[in-house]
Amino acid sequence: MAVAAFIAAPAVLPALPGGSNDSIQENAAPHPEISVDAFGDSAGHWRHITNPHAVIQPRPDCPVYPPASIREIAANILLFQRSNGGWPKNYDMRAVLTEEEKASVRATRDARDTTFDNETTHAHVAYLAKASTLLCEPGYRAAVERGIDFILSAQMPNGGWPQSWPAPEGFAAFITFNDRVMAGNLTVLRDAANGANGFAWLDTARREKCRDAVARGIACVLACQYRTADGKLTGWGQQHNPQTLRPDHARSFEPPCICSEDTAGIVRFLMKIEKPSPGIIHAVKSAAAWLDAVKIAGRRVETSTSTPAVFPWHKTDQDKRIVDDPSAPPLWARMYEMETNRPFFCGVDGVKVYTFAEVDRDRRTGYNWHGYWPAEVLGQDYPAWLKAHP
Repeated sequence: MAVAAFIAAPAVLPALPGGSNDSIQENAAPHPEISVDAFGDSAGHWRHITNPHAVIQPRPDCPVYPPASIREIAANILLFQRSNGGWPKNYDMRAVLTEEEKASVRATRDARDTTFDNETTHAHVAYLAKASTLLCEPGYRAAVERGIDFILSAQMPNGGWPQSWPAPEGFAAFITFNDRVMAGNLTVLRDAANGANGFAWLDTARREKCRDAVARGIACVLACQYRTADGKLTGWGQQHNPQTLRPDHARSFEPPCICSEDTAGIVRFLMKIEKPSPGIIHAVKSAAAWLDAVKIAGRRVETSTSTPAVFPWHKTDQDKRIVDDPSAPPLWARMYEMETNRPFFCGVDGVKVYTFAEVDRDRRTGYNWHGYWPAEVLGQDYPAWLKAHP
């Protein structure tokens, strides 16, 4: 899986051969762009992670459509949609594919590799909903309906969503907060229920189903928020056991934890609820307090050039270390121990360590152990939200 990015480097998309992406831009219809940011995670994995099982492999010179090429991007999204209504992860929806590559994708239409991991499926549905409003293509709406039905069918009785569906195995069957699985599904279903962001045309029956799913999903979110032995609410893990609702193990280097990135994402979603219940307000305030308490001051991640190395899932010519810097903005570790709030790290051997230098270079360069994910939430969103909910 890629519950969290296997590689820390952002997706760097190549220019068109012989020039810039402007050569495709010239043929684009004059209409507003639709954000393609949500596709960046999967695109980065496709282009930078070694995956011999991918249906198509990235060409080194594979160009991309600019964001204004909505019709072409939407065509790619339709191409990759599986017959069950969901999408596979780790492909680039902006890639300019050859006819041979398109044929290879079509041949796997009935595959059961559909997932919500790495911003998959909910991001595709959200994009097509906006595209259907701009371009009035009936095919877009049909794909959106199938995507909505897929998301609804995957919701567990407890209100959560697994990482993959319809055939999750191991931790892929856990309630997944990582990579915006829960927050992404809830956001698109909330928009669908409210007829917002391109869903104004959606039928009443589906809207009501979406509304019910969102209510059950929020209840699951609140039930999963980790409470310490002394009764203090904190944040959320990367994945939670569907029976106990506690954070649980995923890959060898992803033990149970409280995750600052996923907690920030859930807080952002909860703060957008127009009329929050007292339970939601308490959850947000508790999680924000936890995020503020575990921030790391006076340190930053330094990336340097190093000896090229090839690992099972990626290759790199970089290395990373933590350095002291009194002027650095607050930094967060990805994983914190649930009872102590102590940052920790893991190698592929699954052994927990407490200093970044102890992590093997494979995981040190191939996983996002540190970040600034809560910075905007605590610095802008939360103070504004507090004014409405003092």
